[in-house]
Amino acid sequence: MEAKSGFTLVEILVVVVILGILAAIVIPQFTEASTEAKFSSLCTDLQTLRSQIELYKIQHNDTPPSFANFVAQMTGQTDITGAVGTDFGPYMQKIPTNQFNDLNTLDNTGTIGDNVGGWEYDETTGVINADDNYDNDGVAGPDHANL
Repeated sequence: MEAKSGFTLVEILVVVVILGILAAIVIPQFTEASTEAKFSSLCTDLQTLRSQIELYKIQHNDTPPSFANFVAQMTGQTDITGAVGTDFGPYMQKIPTNQFNDLNTLDNTGTIGDNVGGWEYDETTGVINADDNYDNDGVAGPDHANL
């Protein structure tokens, strides 16, 4: 009689267990890479916002964009007073979205990390920060104020 070829139940179970262990090791690495990509994008967007606000201030007699007209002043053309005009701008095509809370709105509550808007903006100083409640590890907690 000829021996049947194939895998035994034990061999298949061993392979399944090994694949499960490998998956448990690899899947968290993808999650961490995704968080790192979001953080890198947030840093880039924040640097762009800050540099364009500084350029606006230079061209408008050291006056930052107003909170009420921020989007229009940053994405449109303005005159020296910040009103609609043709002298300066546009500084940005659109306001970027905060990668951690998916908001591109401004907040001026003065509380960084309250997650009310995508960006916390102080119109008196022109300082802008991320307004999400995630820390540098992507875990809910302290905000990105240190960026």
